This record gives sequence, structure tokens and C-alpha cells, in this order.
Amino acid sequence: MQDVFVRIRRFGQVDAPVLISGETGTGKELAARAIHQRSARANGPFVAINCAALPPTLIESELFGYEKGAFTGAVSRKLGLIERADGGTLFLDEIGDLPHDLQAHMLRFLQESLITRLGGHNAIHVNTRIISATHVNLEAAIEAGRFRDDLYYRLNVLQLRMPALRERGDDLLLLASYFLRRISQELGMEGGEFTPVARQAICSHCWPGNVRELIAAIRRAVVMNAGGPINPEDLAIQARPAIRHQVVQSVPHGFRPGSDEEYEAFMQALTRHHNNVTRAAAEMGVSRVTFYRKLKRHGDKPNRGGQSD
Repeated sequence: MQDVFVRIRRFGQVDAPVLISGETGTGKELAARAIHQRSARANGPFVAINCAALPPTLIESELFGYEKGAFTGAVSRKLGLIERADGGTLFLDEIGDLPHDLQAHMLRFLQESLITRLGGHNAIHVNTRIISATHVNLEAAIEAGRFRDDLYYRLNVLQLRMPALRERGDDLLLLASYFLRRISQELGMEGGEFTPVARQAICSHCWPGNVRELIAAIRRAVVMNAGGPINPEDLAIQARPAIRHQVVQSVPHGFRPGSDEEYEAFMQALTRHHNNVTRAAAEMGVSRVTFYRKLKRHGDKPNRGGQSD
């Protein structure tokens, strides 16, 4: 997280696209807002859109706007989100779900800072910074033909990876205690505390929903417990022997290509995910093809029979 903080401060000082990667619930939009607030655009608007939340037929008009009469029901001109973010920042969450035909329009904007409203004929200059985020591997999407490689290179100028909650070591209990105090105050209840068994359960749980799941579990526990000591049953998670998850850095931050350390990290990821290459590759920040290539270089291959892809 210290590396994340350093990058946020540095990225705020330059006006270039940022691509934030990380699992769902790791705080990608919070990081985007932090970059915006530390930039020269801080006094401008911060506009966010989830590309996966809108039907493909609506995304174009939401992003680029439309002119009056562009389609049935377009009774007046509407500015798109790119224009509304002029002078500020547009945050494109789940950029991997942007429809393929709109990716060319986004590429043109990134190259020339020009857009054309739906139903319009005049190009409009817009000064908007793009910060995008994804929880999927865009390299794999490129190989599958779902994402344009030229757009990827335009978006991926500055990289920021948000670590999963299970990778954050002792931060987990610090965050849990902080959210317990905050949620208790919000609900007007006496500040409780976690029992030792609950603390162990928090540390051993893998938290697939990350911080968002942690907040939901603590909120549920506060409501159900009404101020007393919080047990695993209140959190609705099962206590297991404490497991210290090893933090594995993704390849862009870590190992020399072809080194024994890189190979060992890949094998450990494969073991943790029970030979599921898709999940292991996602953890390491590479595509499945690259994952196989890395292991083949060392004369080893995953056991396809054990995959659950």
C-alpha cells in the first residue's frame, strides 16, 4: 500500500491516462478520486461511469452525448460524460466491458481530444483526463479479440495495481477495527470489539469481495450483536486455523523474466488456485497464454486435468 500511495502522488503530478487494475472491492474508484484530487484538475469535475452497468445501446449516448433529433425521443441536445468532465477527470470503471465498436471512438478521443455527438457532424475539442479501471486481464481480452490493443496502449500509460485484502497482512485487522468503530458510530451503538476467535476468523477468511465484503460483514455483525463482543457467527464467516497468505507481486512489479524466482511465484500461484490457470494467471497479472509460456520455458506445464477453468 505504501507503493500505491507513492504512485497516486506521482500520477497526480502528470496529466496522462492511468489504468488501475485489481479485484472487485479493492478501492479502484477511491484511488482514481485520490489521483484527481492531487492533480491540477482538482477544481474540475470528477465524473464516473461503470461500463458494465449500462446496456451497449446506451453507453455511446452516455459517453459522447447526442444532438436533438438524433433518434426517437432525443427532444433536446444532451452533453455526454466526456464533455461534462471537461477540465477534469473521467473515470471509466470496468473498461474491459466497453463495446468493441465504441473502442474506436474512445481511441480517437485519446489521440486527438476530439469527440462527435451522436447525430452530430462537428468534431468538438474536449480537455478531459481519462482514468480507467478493470478487474479482468485486458491482455487476455486482447488475445480473445474483445479489446483493441491500440486502445490498451493508450489507456495503459501509467499503471496502478490495487492489492487484494488477503495480500495486505496486518492491515486487515487495522481496517476491521476502523470500520467497526465507524459503523458503530453511524448506527448509534456502543463501540464493541472483536473476540479473539473473531479476529482469527477475519485473518483466515480469504475475503473474495475484499474491502467491500469486509464492510458488509462488519455492518451485519454490529446490527446483529447490538454492541456486545463480536463473534464469527455475527460476521457470518467461519473460523479456521489462521493462514498467512503470501503476498505475490504481479510480473510488471516483480521478477526478472525467466528467473527461478519468477518460476517459483508462478508455481505457487498455480498451487493456491488448485491448477486453475485462469485464476492463477489473473493473480500474476498475465494472460493464460503467457502463463503457459512462462512455465514451458522451465520445461513444466500445469496439469490440465486438475483445472476448473
